[in-house]
Amino acid sequence: MTFSALKEWDTQSRLLTQGTLSLLIRKGGIMETHDGFEVEHRSFLLYPTFLHQNPAELQPQYQSLLRDDPQPGVIGFPALAEVVAMHKVESLDRALRLEPLQALTGAAIERRFHYRNRPWVHALLLRVRPLLEPLVLPESAGMLGCVSWVPLEDVTVRVGEPVVPEDVLEARRLGLEQVLA
Repeated sequence: MTFSALKEWDTQSRLLTQGTLSLLIRKGGIMETHDGFEVEHRSFLLYPTFLHQNPAELQPQYQSLLRDDPQPGVIGFPALAEVVAMHKVESLDRALRLEPLQALTGAAIERRFHYRNRPWVHALLLRVRPLLEPLVLPESAGMLGCVSWVPLEDVTVRVGEPVVPEDVLEARRLGLEQVLA
């Protein structure tokens, strides 16, 4: 089967896979269509990356999770993520209100908000299911570089139960909507 994988900082991938957090703030990985912006894929594997992971952009309580790449040249995909809610946030004030709900600092959110002089970010609330069997692949040339989405062909995954119970995820969704209101 073909899956897409979303590159995300290793630390954030682990926080999502542990269920500590369910929210990502993204600028990349979004495609513009005639109907507006939408996530390219509603279900994808998390691809932990160490490229551009910046300790100064992580909130202090998460910095102890930073680590060096344990297996350079090999990618271990920990989980499947499903988009539960997506919000395009076009107000910097609202974007900064997301800080307590995810791992980035306010300064990092602001930098992403203004990136390429296009003032917006996307807030993605994710349901995360750990893989029951490890999916470990050698990093190929097509996976390298500053791309958000990586297609993975001929992979098979089995997923477990969501790391966050549905009632907790629903509470997080409602909390996100309140913060953005």
